Amino acid sequence: MLRLKLPTDPRWALLVESNIEEILSDHAWAEQKAASNALSVVTNNSEHADLVRDMLAIAKEEVEHFQLVHNIIVERGFILARERKDPYVNELFKFLKKDGSRISAFVDRMLFSALIEARSCERFKVLSENIKDEALATFYRDLMESEANHYTTFLAYARKYGHGINVEKRWQEWLSFEASVLASYEEATPGLN
Repeated sequence: MLRLKLPTDPRWALLVESNIEEILSDHAWAEQKAASNALSVVTNNSEHADLVRDMLAIAKEEVEHFQLVHNIIVERGFILARERKDPYVNELFKFLKKDGSRISAFVDRMLFSALIEARSCERFKVLSENIKDEALATFYRDLMESEANHYTTFLAYARKYGHGINVEKRWQEWLSFEASVLASYEEATPGLN
């Protein structure tokens, strides 16, 4: 369903588990950024009432996820760390088309967003199946379903409003680029993409 070209190594869950406080903070901020992204889509595409409705629903859900992750952080006696830059997202951001039409920019923003949601869904699945902490495994299984819905929503809107753009071709380019980004991490740290 996700069509990602490079799967996450299940051993990645061990790295997460050994560094859970930092990972939870990073996860919380990722949820906040996802909410901001959905609101940004609304700001730039307010003429589409259906898109506005669905992006507002995603933004609300992402804020709720931020709150859920923050609750876990507090319950475990951790502190929400300061936001850090996300090299993965920054690499993907560089692939966004900066020139071209407004429609082209819209499609790219939707595909960028869909890809991040797809990878989150896939990683949450890996965590839910491989992490020893049962409470977190259940938590990530629940989030996995939500991320899958977000992924399909972004992709559907790219297709719906991407008039004149070969959305499927561009989606394949995004998938290939994302795989190359993860492969470069794999080369730097084998088995831990």
